[in-house]
Amino acid sequence: MRSDGVLPVELPDAVREALLAPLVDHNCRGVRRDDLTRARFETLLTDAGTPAPPGTTHFDTPAGAAVRRWCAPVLGLAPHVPPAVYLARRSELGAAEVNRRLLGAAGISTFLFDDAEDAHGSDGSTGHADGAGGADGADTVRVVHIERAEEEVAGAAVSGVSYISALAQRLAERAVHAVALRSAAAHRSGRHLDPARPSRGAVIAAATRRLACPGERLTDQVLLRHLLWTAVDVAREYGRPLQFHTGLARYTGGTRPGAHPGRGGGPLFGARGHQTYGGRGHAGLTGASGPSGGHAGSGWGPDSGPHGAGPGPVAGFIVAAQPVGVPFVLLHCHPFHRQAAHLAGALPHVYVDVGAALTRSATGSAAVMAELLELVPFHKQLFGSGGHGVAETCHLGALHYRRGLAGALAARLADGEWSAADAARVAQMIGSGNARRIYRL
Repeated sequence: MRSDGVLPVELPDAVREALLAPLVDHNCRGVRRDDLTRARFETLLTDAGTPAPPGTTHFDTPAGAAVRRWCAPVLGLAPHVPPAVYLARRSELGAAEVNRRLLGAAGISTFLFDDAEDAHGSDGSTGHADGAGGADGADTVRVVHIERAEEEVAGAAVSGVSYISALAQRLAERAVHAVALRSAAAHRSGRHLDPARPSRGAVIAAATRRLACPGERLTDQVLLRHLLWTAVDVAREYGRPLQFHTGLARYTGGTRPGAHPGRGGGPLFGARGHQTYGGRGHAGLTGASGPSGGHAGSGWGPDSGPHGAGPGPVAGFIVAAQPVGVPFVLLHCHPFHRQAAHLAGALPHVYVDVGAALTRSATGSAAVMAELLELVPFHKQLFGSGGHGVAETCHLGALHYRRGLAGALAARLADGEWSAADAARVAQMIGSGNARRIYRL
């Protein structure tokens, strides 16, 4: 990746090279490849998922200011151009070229792509979307969302007994073509998830109730526990990590016209060159009420209400699963990163995602990265852009990660705490090495 002012401080050559080396983005979603109106672009740019209040704009946010500063030059504009000029240039180039430029300039060599998130919004638009593999030469590999697989099984199973076998088979089939499994159970389990593996009889009874309303969002505690333990068994068999979404949920704007209750309504956005499973969106986009506080049509997604979750509700399960030996990766940890850091420091199989918060905090990303370096073992941290909806989010995730980590490393070098070799090694581990080791890339 070219430096071009990306790094805000002077660093030894070895550290600069490690920071600018290609990244592995272990946590990203789809980007739109249709042309967007200004209103649609703004809702995809931030976590709000709704229009800005009358008389305001989402460009007046850290992410919006960063788009004008850092993304505009990639599209051939001067830094800090007005939003209207930026969006006009975006339309002139077309979505495909914008995605190619921004994803290519992000300096990411591999994207781990969660295909369960639907890039479409509540307006019912049917524009297609790509996995983040739109960058030239970048690899895109798949992550299996286990709740989505469960929904498919619930819609096809004919009995509680067949539900059990079909769920294990479906997860195993998906795991063969993926590098990890992913769950949002922390958002569905209420304040606490019983970590014990449920009995077969309890699962059959709960599954029988579930099959009566298969389109409902899964909130039954027995079935959530069964799903998680089944995923752990499959992950152990195929050597896959299990990702947990533990941070704040993104607002998705409510139920889309024409969507099935509890399901997303648009075509899935498959990764280039890889199989796309199913044909419906993720149930967490809208759903029935449950312990997590979400409610039908609320729009909080992927799986929770506005309060978020944190790793607390599933901490007992994470501890109980330690003897199995499956790596657990906690995603979107901010603002719950201290809880996640404690688990990563105390448990050998727990890892922490350092993304998402960096894009939200923009120039404050150095403070976030410095805190993570203080709290989490270096071999337990992984870069993830948290990119979604528009390519700008992927690009800014990578940029603010590099800038934030550069500032944190420079402070340690200046204080004499680390050598240049130490700093370069940490940058390499977090940027790509840890992900390649954990996901066996």
